[in-house]
Amino acid sequence: MNKMMKYAVLILLLCAIVQPAVMAQDSSNAQGEVPATVPADSNKARNNSDNRIYALAMRYNDASVAKIKLYELMERNPNNLSYPETLASLYFEMEQYGSSALVALDILERNDKSLVGLEVAAFSLEQLGALERALPHFESLHLLSGDLFSLYKTSYLQYSLKKYEEALNSVNMLIKDKKAAEQNLNFPREDNTMQEVSMVAAAQNLKGLIYKDQGSAAEARTAFEEALALNPEFELAKENLAGL
Repeated sequence: MNKMMKYAVLILLLCAIVQPAVMAQDSSNAQGEVPATVPADSNKARNNSDNRIYALAMRYNDASVAKIKLYELMERNPNNLSYPETLASLYFEMEQYGSSALVALDILERNDKSLVGLEVAAFSLEQLGALERALPHFESLHLLSGDLFSLYKTSYLQYSLKKYEEALNSVNMLIKDKKAAEQNLNFPREDNTMQEVSMVAAAQNLKGLIYKDQGSAAEARTAFEEALALNPEFELAKENLAGL
């Protein structure tokens, strides 16, 4: 989710470098009046100032000041969703999952197609253990963006919630998607390091777990073996196969 979060932050950083605009007047009039600058108490001037302070606070790792400025920008610009999206992302990065979930859910009430809102809501609710509530946000995120990791998360949550038929449908969609072969996921090793495996191998391993829970040992074995054919050193698939 980092790409979309960083994109939301980038919007504000770009705004931060914008200088207060000049209110154009007719410079060619007979009096030769000098164009006036934006009044210091105008909304635009305050927005520019708050955006600059927000950017500095983020640069200096002062999240408390950054949050205050985002709240002020949200209050002054209630129709601009980029500010609550950035706040939700900031709360998530700070691991304040309750706050990030609440902000994201409020965003989705106003725009149910906000990718940042869906992403933050899905991952925050998952972190809070609210898997049933997280699941539809992962599903929507995949449908709207085509993101395959969201599809993998969808299938894993369906498996965790014992929605086995739905999980199989999702995992089979992932296995059939040609783009999945080009993407990788990280899994922990026994020595606490991380191991990178292809998303298709991860999907086959998950498929094996689904079949195992359903009591279909033969199908589970086939799926684990498929995972190992793709990534022979996939430790988790090896353990799952040995455990049948």
